[in-house]
Amino acid sequence: MALSEGTTDPTSPPAPASPGGAETRGGVRYRRAALMGVPAFLAASTLVVLTAQGALAAQFAISGMPFTVTADSLEGTGFGQFGALDHMAEGSPNAGDTGGQVLVIVTAIREAKLTNLCQSVELGGTHLLITAGNRGTPVKASGLTTDSTEMAARLAEFDNIEIGGDASTFDKPPVKGPLGSFGQQADTVSIKNVRQTNYATTATRFTLPDLHMGFSSKGC
Repeated sequence: MALSEGTTDPTSPPAPASPGGAETRGGVRYRRAALMGVPAFLAASTLVVLTAQGALAAQFAISGMPFTVTADSLEGTGFGQFGALDHMAEGSPNAGDTGGQVLVIVTAIREAKLTNLCQSVELGGTHLLITAGNRGTPVKASGLTTDSTEMAARLAEFDNIEIGGDASTFDKPPVKGPLGSFGQQADTVSIKNVRQTNYATTATRFTLPDLHMGFSSKGC
């Protein structure tokens, strides 16, 4: 700038991920590396709750209300990605039949720049809309993580990508995943026309030039 599941015993083997998921639209420059399909990535992941084995992505109880994030471009250094579970507060009215857990794709970037950032959340028929970085000065974020259930982009490019590593051993992104979890990391990432459905976003520092916040009949 942070998928739904029933209550799961973290000590039991994970259930296979659903074959459905986000689509990545457009071509990819294969001489660098393709953006891995989210369904295949999640199916291979060991989906356990993040503990001291790896830093938590969302270090708080999520509301359970998804929000949309879009940007014309995202440029980052120190990229990593792995699967995880986020948790709602006990008794949350947004839990539904999920057991208060949401299966997410954690994307972590050490330093990121985003142009024309938009974030929106639906609130009972209206949208809280936030925009920034749309007048020539990009949004900047350090230690950025997003917890997403869906991701799409027109184009994604990576430099020196490593796919299939144990996310607990990663040294490029700002956080690590849990021991034994499937992940990928890269020196740099460049994404065009990114769109995410998120449940959480965290950053050690977030700079939003030309910030505007208000209510709108339409979201991002």
